[in-house]
Amino acid sequence: MTESRPNIVFINTDQQRFDTISALGAEHMDTPNLDRLVNEGVSFTNCHTTAPSCAPARASLFTGYYPHTTGIYVNGDRWTHSWVEQLSNSGYYTVNVGKMHSAPYDAPMGFDERYEVENKDRYLAPVPAEEPPLPGEKFYLDEWDRALQAKGFTKQQREFYREWDDYEDRLGAFEWELPEDTHPDVFVGDFTEQWLDMKPKLEAPLFMEVGFPGPHPPYDPVSRYAEEYLDRDLPLPDVSEDDLENQPTPLQLLREHNEEVDHDSVSHQTFASDEDRHRQRAYYYANVTMIDEQVGKIMEALETNGYEDTVIIFTSDHGEALGDHGHSQKWTMYDQVTRVPTMVWSPGRFESRTVEDLVSLFDLGPTVLEIADAPIDDTLEAESLIPALQGEASWTGRDHIFAEHARDGILQETEFMTMIRSEDWKFVHFVDYDEGQLFDLSEDPSETENLWDDPAVSDVKQEFHERLLNWRIEGGVQTADWTEEYR
Repeated sequence: MTESRPNIVFINTDQQRFDTISALGAEHMDTPNLDRLVNEGVSFTNCHTTAPSCAPARASLFTGYYPHTTGIYVNGDRWTHSWVEQLSNSGYYTVNVGKMHSAPYDAPMGFDERYEVENKDRYLAPVPAEEPPLPGEKFYLDEWDRALQAKGFTKQQREFYREWDDYEDRLGAFEWELPEDTHPDVFVGDFTEQWLDMKPKLEAPLFMEVGFPGPHPPYDPVSRYAEEYLDRDLPLPDVSEDDLENQPTPLQLLREHNEEVDHDSVSHQTFASDEDRHRQRAYYYANVTMIDEQVGKIMEALETNGYEDTVIIFTSDHGEALGDHGHSQKWTMYDQVTRVPTMVWSPGRFESRTVEDLVSLFDLGPTVLEIADAPIDDTLEAESLIPALQGEASWTGRDHIFAEHARDGILQETEFMTMIRSEDWKFVHFVDYDEGQLFDLSEDPSETENLWDDPAVSDVKQEFHERLLNWRIEGGVQTADWTEEYR
């Protein structure tokens, strides 16, 4: 690395699958700016989240601890601390534009400036839930909400979508019918660009977190983006009865729940028509292309305003099922949900390369701190990726990565779900069931042959049970001091 402390721009999308970037093999995608990050940066092609839903994943990412350590298991759990505080204390000027999903939504989190954009298809009550709203404050209004109101617009939301005649067949895919600059992803991109244009170049190094609300549903691109994808062939994996029948009870009941309840405007159908599934994917991919365009504008604004020495990090909090394995959105441990695109771009600092070793999403936390020459707490469960960025031959990634999720209003049928994944195996454990999932990824990368009850691999299952136990005990010892201070 160079001697100077670089600017750092951390771009975080919401619910973006790995297979949505052309340069990473998704030939159906138009993503020229994300392709640039891949072609000129370091791409981690086997990066997995620590939790398959928003707030637990983000709290883990921005603290460097697993959800069972942070105590942030579901959306709305109180979350007010992050490693952004270390950046700020070490001399960085820190700015957030867009989604963080802290609780309360406007908690400082170590930022000098916050411009939150937290929701898409509904108005949110203030969080944490145990704190009642002030008189006359029924909803939390973020920057985008207030901007829409100032323009005299009512945002598109689930109450309106439900009135569409073909709502049930839409699977969460809707056209954005308001002016293009009012779309939340365009709003976040424009706001970021304007901040860079209007703010005099800082003497202090800049850390900026840009949180795009998309492509989280509703899948609501502007029509001109959607039209391109509607006219092309898109991957539509089959959903087999064998796959569904071999899923453990909590996942079968999760699927049934999502068929009955339209979370985030998604009317889920396990066996939707190819036409409806194609539209859903077309709109989802179009939303990614919209974000890609905003990333390009942000990169141009950085260069125009003197932020040449900038490290850009791009990732997402978790992926999206899009009907794969019969599921909707997240809350499962399939690779479509846990695997996320992750690139670190800084030509002249890190040589372009592809890293295929296993890494965990929250490893980006100590990586940022090390790039910034900021203090790193030795209790962190995350590990810096600087050796990988620098191409050190001795670095081999993680032997195993972990993800977890507690019962919430959607994943209702288990108290706690844990995944352990190695290069060749995936183990999914439900604390209150004898059922689980065990996949031999070397033979079954599509994760359709559940070997949980196969006696031929009982030793593998036992080994993972022991690893789960040791991981939780070792982590509890390592993080005891941090947990006592912050929880």
